[in-house]
Amino acid sequence: MIEFISLAKRTAMYHDELRNAVDDVLNSGQYILGRQLSLFEEEYAHYLGIKHCVGVGNGLDALTLIYRAYIEMGTMSPGDEVIVPANTYIASILAVIENGLVPVFAEPDPDTLQIDDNVIERCISERTKSIMIVHLYGRCAYTDKIGQICRKYGLKLVEDNAQAHGCRFRDVMTGALGDAAGHSFYPTKNLAALGDAGAVTTNDADLAEMVRILRHYGSEKKYVFGKIGRNSRLDEMQAAVLRVKLRHLDDDNMRRREIADYYNRRIDNPSVSIPSLAPAEGNVWHVYPVFCSRRDELQDFLLSKGVETQVHYPIPPHQQESLSQWRDLSLPITERIHAEELSLPVGPELTDEEMRRVVDAINEFD
Repeated sequence: MIEFISLAKRTAMYHDELRNAVDDVLNSGQYILGRQLSLFEEEYAHYLGIKHCVGVGNGLDALTLIYRAYIEMGTMSPGDEVIVPANTYIASILAVIENGLVPVFAEPDPDTLQIDDNVIERCISERTKSIMIVHLYGRCAYTDKIGQICRKYGLKLVEDNAQAHGCRFRDVMTGALGDAAGHSFYPTKNLAALGDAGAVTTNDADLAEMVRILRHYGSEKKYVFGKIGRNSRLDEMQAAVLRVKLRHLDDDNMRRREIADYYNRRIDNPSVSIPSLAPAEGNVWHVYPVFCSRRDELQDFLLSKGVETQVHYPIPPHQQESLSQWRDLSLPITERIHAEELSLPVGPELTDEEMRRVVDAINEFD
């Protein structure tokens, strides 16, 4: 069986380095808000070319704390609106509604699968304070037009960079394109911890400081709590693991691009559509999505051929039971994507023989 993701194989690629990093933490006796976290925050900020990185507990907390910080700073208020891509993982939406903000769903461009910059302006109202872009599947969602709209209307641009570590827009990294960005380092990500982990990046020193306060119970000084915060700290063990993984991120992404390029050139089945191509630096292929009107049949067929796949995602956010107040929205492009999308194995642990078997199996599907 070709696994969709083999975390054991992926971890084994850097086993000795990871073991040494973990041993260093164990021997340090320092496990929360210590040296490893400070070093990772510095190194990741340097990698992105941005001033501030604040490690937090997970990617959802990263996005949630950004908007919470803006509220605490008086930049936003509950009831304000945030334009969000309709085609995204539910965490993007949860971060908005948890802060009492209102998500306004914008359809994606059917070619890029990212938020369509041609529909954003018609979503803007007098309550709009922010646009969230999600670099879904590892492809950069930013466009010059989105930047122009934010400047024109004075909107904060927040990036959900959970799936695009190492991706670029021209010479700027995702995670450094907007006013702030939330990052997830969940074990399946391109830059992956061995558990839950996340970060906020920004060039705004005041925002970074507010996130630091909020991630630690709302405390600026020990046992003094000026804000109502939460416990959301990137621990030393995960920070040490991420420092190792960061050193290999560009090479891992290059391997993902090699596999994606092979798929792009060799998949040849009229029933299966492949994604439109972005500039090489604009896609790090966290997911390689294909589209088929008989998606479930294709998935079953590939499994019978020994190829495991996943769906990202079977139910769009506005149709989830927990978001039932938006269930009546008509978002046909998003709904078609979620009905037809199937993700192929594309991790750096995939061998040349395995990627050939994936292509052969798809091309056999009738």
